[in-house]
Amino acid sequence: MGKPGRVNQTTVSDFLLLGLSEQPKQQFLLFSIFLGMYLVTVVGNLLIILVISSDPHLHTPMYFFLANLSLADACFTSTLISKMLANIYSQSQIISYSGCLTQLYFLLVFGGLDNCLLAVMAYDHYVAIFQPLHYSTAVSPQLYALMLGMCWLLTNCPALIHMLLLTHLAFCTQKAIPHFYCGPSALLKLACSDTLTVIIITMGLTFLTAPLLLIVLSYVHISWAVFNISSPGGQWKAFSTHGSHLTVVLLFGSLMGVYLLPPSTHSTERDSRATIVYTAIIPMLNPFIYSLRNKDMKEALGKLFGSGKIFFP
Repeated sequence: MGKPGRVNQTTVSDFLLLGLSEQPKQQFLLFSIFLGMYLVTVVGNLLIILVISSDPHLHTPMYFFLANLSLADACFTSTLISKMLANIYSQSQIISYSGCLTQLYFLLVFGGLDNCLLAVMAYDHYVAIFQPLHYSTAVSPQLYALMLGMCWLLTNCPALIHMLLLTHLAFCTQKAIPHFYCGPSALLKLACSDTLTVIIITMGLTFLTAPLLLIVLSYVHISWAVFNISSPGGQWKAFSTHGSHLTVVLLFGSLMGVYLLPPSTHSTERDSRATIVYTAIIPMLNPFIYSLRNKDMKEALGKLFGSGKIFFP
């Protein structure tokens, strides 16, 4: 069956975000759950930034990237969840055309920045294991500032290109988006033109595949080096040192396949589950993963609140 009749995209003034459920009785429950998750995410990630910035012992490349990852997580979640909460509270499903594209732009920027920072952190861990004696010179402040700048550049440029391509698409008469946000695959499904090339080039290769390859290559070398350590105690210490980042990477990588598939293969239910995990649960868990498994972070938290001891024994 073909798509509905074509409408010039300039006549599309708004879209309908159907959300996770259209049942009125479930709206209060959804609002309460996602408001709680949103507050935990924002407060937790901002707390990590505050702890790292206030403790001179944490002014190292690894924690510098962690602070930026926390900032990206907080902004990424705010881009999506805040609009969902506003729609539930106001009992409105409408998002303007410009608002939809704006949300999509920041989704791509902060989502891409998240991916890029995970890749850079994987490289940082790789250097820490293979060149421990030359780590301070191999990862200098100038270099990691440059890498952060490149991450911002490499996420903003593709996001802008993606936006420009989407503004040239003609949308059909159907304006309902079966999600709580303006996602690329949902918008591409509403378009009346062939958009497979757009999704593969911009989302697949730029935002997902390239960082994933760097992460995989780094951790293949890291795993090889760790398994070559003769002492079991040394192996455990190496894994525990980098376990927090590896946990986040595994959670992140498990969801990549959903977004690499073409829009025609996406199902609403599967997309919704993956989106909730990627946009709400993982950013909420990151502060706990990085703080509860990290002795330096525990000590810095204790110092920040003036307790003189570690909060998490």
